[in-house]
Order: sequence, then C-alpha cells, then structure tokens
Amino acid sequence: MRERRAGVVAIVLGVLVLQGYHFSTAGETKSQAAVSASVSDAQIVKADSQPENWLTYGRTYSEQRFSPLHAVDDRDPGRLGLAWYFDLDTHRGQEATPIVVDGAMYFSTAWSKVFALNAATGARLWSYDPKVPRQWGANACCDAVNRGVAVWQGKIYVGTLDGRLIALDAATGKPVWEQLTIDPKWRYTITGAPRIVKGKVIIGNGGAEMGVRGYVSAYDAQTGKQVWRFYTVPGDPSKPFESPALEKAAKTWTGEWWKSGGGGTVWDSIVYDPELDLLYIGVGNGGPWNQKYRSPKGGDNLFLSSIVALKPDTGEYVWHYQETPAEMWDYTASQQITLADVTIGSQPRKVIFHAPKNGIFYVIDRTDGALISAQPFTDINWATGVDMKTGRPLETALARYPGPDPAPVVPGPLGAHSWQPMSYSPLTGLVYIPVNDVGFKYKSAENFEAKNLAANYGIDVVAAGMPQDPKIKKAILDTVKGKLVAWDPLQQKPAWTVERPGPWNGGTLATAGNLVFEGTAAGRFEAYRADTGEKVWSFDAQTGVMAGPVTYTVNGEQYVAVLAGWGGVFPLVAGEVAFKSGPVRNVSRMLAFKLDGKASLPPPPPLEEPLLNPPPSTASAATILHGEAVYQRFCAACHGDVAVSGGVLPDLRYSTTLANERWFKIVRDGEYQSMGMVPFAKEVSQQDATDIRAYVIFRANQSLNEAGAKR
Repeated sequence: MRERRAGVVAIVLGVLVLQGYHFSTAGETKSQAAVSASVSDAQIVKADSQPENWLTYGRTYSEQRFSPLHAVDDRDPGRLGLAWYFDLDTHRGQEATPIVVDGAMYFSTAWSKVFALNAATGARLWSYDPKVPRQWGANACCDAVNRGVAVWQGKIYVGTLDGRLIALDAATGKPVWEQLTIDPKWRYTITGAPRIVKGKVIIGNGGAEMGVRGYVSAYDAQTGKQVWRFYTVPGDPSKPFESPALEKAAKTWTGEWWKSGGGGTVWDSIVYDPELDLLYIGVGNGGPWNQKYRSPKGGDNLFLSSIVALKPDTGEYVWHYQETPAEMWDYTASQQITLADVTIGSQPRKVIFHAPKNGIFYVIDRTDGALISAQPFTDINWATGVDMKTGRPLETALARYPGPDPAPVVPGPLGAHSWQPMSYSPLTGLVYIPVNDVGFKYKSAENFEAKNLAANYGIDVVAAGMPQDPKIKKAILDTVKGKLVAWDPLQQKPAWTVERPGPWNGGTLATAGNLVFEGTAAGRFEAYRADTGEKVWSFDAQTGVMAGPVTYTVNGEQYVAVLAGWGGVFPLVAGEVAFKSGPVRNVSRMLAFKLDGKASLPPPPPLEEPLLNPPPSTASAATILHGEAVYQRFCAACHGDVAVSGGVLPDLRYSTTLANERWFKIVRDGEYQSMGMVPFAKEVSQQDATDIRAYVIFRANQSLNEAGAKR
C-alpha cells in the first residue's frame, strides 16, 4: 500500500513540476527583508512556482493551503522538532497566517501589531505597533485579533482594528502611507488579512452586530488612494443606490433596515481567480441577527450570507450565490473560499469549495455561481439539506425561533466552521475542515432596542445563557464537541474524522508529504496522515493554537510554522463552554519546526487556581434577575456568558471591587479605559451597575457552593 501511494505521489509531484512547481530553495541575503518585499502581481499569480515561499494568505490565489513541499513527510515524523520560537508581547488571541518570502517572515498579532523575523532563526528584523486605542476593542465582537498581512512591491500591508489600512516599508517597518477605511462614527473593525490583486489592496471590515453596513474596498497599493468600494447591502432607498445590483437587492429587504446598518460585513474571505479575472468575497451575517428587527416583513436580504463575484478593476457586480437566505443565526458566508479545478461527470469544472457556518459544504461553479452540489458536513438541525432546483436550504420547523421556548439550533453562532482556515490537497482530493459542534438557543428578544455599547443581536440573551441546573448543564456540555473532518468534496461525504473534546481548534495545512497539520484548542500542534487520518506527531504548544500553519524552506531545509495563542470569540464569550478544551492559558508565540530541530520551550508556570471570596449574596431575586439581563447584554461579550470568563479577559466573580465602590468607577466612569474597559455611564445607569454587581456576587456564591459540593 505504501509503495503504491508513494508511486502516486511521485507521479502527481512530477505533474506539479511540469505545471510550474519547482522545488528550489532561496538562500538568505544580507538585505533579507528588502529582498522579500519585491513580490509582484506576477509572482503571486505564479506562486506555485515558488513552493519555498508562502506569498499570500492562502499561499496561492486559489487559497488551497496545500504545499508541494515534501521533505517533511509521514515516513519519519518523529524527527520533526522545534527549530525556534518567538515570544510576543500581547496575551490576546492570535489568528494570523504568516507570509514567508525569501527567508523573511511577516505576520500580524493581536492589536494589529506587525513583526518581521528571520524565518530560519526567529531573529527579529523589525516590529511595528499602530497603537490602536484600547477602547476601540469595545467595538470588536471577537477579540482584538488580526489574521494577517499582505506583501507587495517593497511594502507590507495591514488592516488595523480601528479601521486603518497601513502600508509599511518592508525593509524597516516604517509607515509609507495610511488610509482610514471607515467612518469612525460607526463601530467598524478590521480583523481580516488584506489581499493584493492587480496592484490594488483589497480589504473588508467587521461589525455587523454593532450596527454597520458592510462593504469591501480596493486601494491603490502604491499610493493608498481608494479605487472602488462595493457595498454588500443596500442603503437608504431615498438616496441613489451605488449600483444597479444594490437597487435590485433592496427589493429583498423590508422596513427601515438601513437605520440598523443591515450587516453583511466582509470580514474574512477575499479570493482572486487570475484566469477568470474575478474577485470572490464572502459576505457576513445580518445586523441585528434577528430578521424580525432588521427586515420585519421578511425577504431574502441580499447580499447577506452570500458569495459574490466582482470585477477586480472596478468592483462591479458579476454574480452571487446566497447560501442562507433571510439569515438570522449569524450564519456568515465569510469562511474560506477555496478555488479548485476538478473533473465532475467526466467534465472539467472550475469550482469553489465552501464550508460556511451553516454546516453545509457547497461546490459552486465559479464561472457563473451555479450550484453543483451541497451536503451537510456535520450534524445540523436547522435544515435537512439544499433543494438542488432552487439552491435554497430546506429549513426545519425549529429553524426560525419558534414559540416561547424554542429548542437549541445546531450549529449556533460559532458555526459548524468559523474563520479557522481549511485546506485542500490535490493529491488526496480531500478538504480538511476544523469543525465545531455547538448548538445555541435562539429566542426572539421582546422590545429590542439597539445600543451603542452592546452587541445588537435582537435575541433574548438571558435565554441563551448557560442554565445552572447541574443535570441540564451537563447535558448541554456533553453535546459540545469539535472535530477535524477530511471531506470528499466530489462524493460529498467524510473520508475520515478525528474527534476533539471541544470546539475552536486550529486551521489546517496540507502538504505533499501526505501530512495535515492542525493546532488544537487543548494546546497541541499535531500532524496526521492526509489519506487515512492517522496521528503521526504531536507537540505540546502550552497554549491553544487557532491559526493556520504554513510551510516554507530556507537554505534547503523545510520548516513548518504556526502562530500560537488562545483567544477569539469562543473563549471570550462562551463562558463555561470554553473549558471543554482546557483549561487553556494564553502564551502567545510564533513556533517553527524542522527535521531534527533541537530547541525547546521553557517550562510553563503552573496554572494557579484562583480563590473565590465573594461578599455574601443579599440582593432580592428581582434585583439579581435584572442584573443578569443587563450583564448578559453589556458584559457577557467580553467577560463571558453568565459571569464565567473563558480566560481571555478578567472573570468578574473574582473581582476585589465586588465589595467596594470602585466597581462604579470602572463600570460607569471608565477608570480602566486605557486598558479597553470603556465607560458605560451613557447606557448603564447607577442602578443597572448596582444590579450587575448583585448578579455577579450571586453567581460567585453559586459557583463557590458548586465547587464545595464537588469536593
């Protein structure tokens, strides 16, 4: 069997070489950083001819995250060892994919910082801090994360959390130009990686739950001047529409959607096909989530939860496919778009592979947006599948918040697949997907009113909280899992699956060495045989690993690197559910591995169990109930569901301010504003703050009693 597989790999690799894959390596130079910056459009188009480099976010424009490198393979994976590590100066979530060119590595970290390292040694070349105001973090739904940079013609490009697009000199890290891409009166953020297409920097933004209108923009890569902008949802119909496409889209909306923004942010996936000269964007969820408050008389609400094809020169609309019409579950289509050329029914097809949040794997013709096939890639209950005649999902009766006490919907807003990159191997024909299995109780909020200092979901956030009845809680936690799924996109079925104790595991990398690499939420970095799923190597990363790995060569040696650091929306918001994989600390580092690597990480400090010592809970049931409602609306998005932190930000149950008046200086007056805790006085009254404290004291005592009972 091994001999047969080795023969097949050799044949396929030979074909790859004929198609332009060359297994040469780049040597170091004295002006390494400056040389690395000479990347051109043509080089990115022909990125497959430079497998020693990782030139763009998904390695190539197709974003398959497959590398032809094979010196590190499944025959002797035990030789893979740590080559070097680089400690970071922030303890928030790390989601970036590094770019590696000619022996230099460029990557972003939390708070939109940028680093350049020697890719062979980890030595710092330079670093840059855009000094994002920490209070802007209150506008970020999902931690102060950043997923990467772009490299082109002597410059490094990064989007910042506060909405700026910055070009840096690749040799020095000094700013060349800066462009504000948002109107700062709206709560936009940028967490996604820019893409370079035909001399333009393409960037989107986030903030659908914060009351914004989504768009994607193109800027001249040399000057920073805006070239075009495509809005993903229509604006105020009393004003001229920006394009005929938006005029048509407006007919799928009702009410006064523009007053709440509408959502539809392009916060992650942006992919270019140079052969068809089309740019594909993944459009996000509606804002608010609940369509009752966004578009009260229904409608499909284009272009929410859609893949949209645009002309990269002008931003002109070409076609779209809406995966989740009338979206109301945070089912974004922002997840990675992967391009592939495959044979279906003896006919060559140019396709998109897509595994969005809604749990259905789509194969779409990328020339015209026609649906080829669609099947659930994990267990879902909001739909049974997709009607192949209409392309619409076949929704179940429990999908749209039915009745006063609706059952949980699977998947929830975490998605069956979130931003963590998947990969596709042309050798195995499989797509490797990090899957989340987490349900959620969607109940429509009564008398919903949008707020400026809260996420605006339009759902009952108390009903969505974790119940504290031990039996109910255990039953819920038992359903929360994660897995790595090797999906056959043509047969539309799994080839193999690796079960995980919890969700929010890392992105994947497939290589010609018959390996798939993935980090885990539990703090491991692992390799599996790409054809069978057999685990062949594992490394203790000392922290959760969420980002997508890369591989490259320097001086003939192949390296595998991944950015490690626990965080993001799941541990930020999910409370006790986040412990399914842990407990996990944040130790933010870049890790690089090679054959016979001899480096080692320093021993981690012991995890110290904090002691609960709350004041007695004396508030009335009505006060606690009101405090819970206000906490869930204004506090849970950062400090965790039902006052349980997942470890990213402080757990308020342990706060020393529960027993003194300093609580109000922090909550209402902004004493910690420089650290990101903005003042809430405009929307949280003195009584609200008092009741929140009463609720947190109640929860602290409840947790203390629960811990005592377990002993």
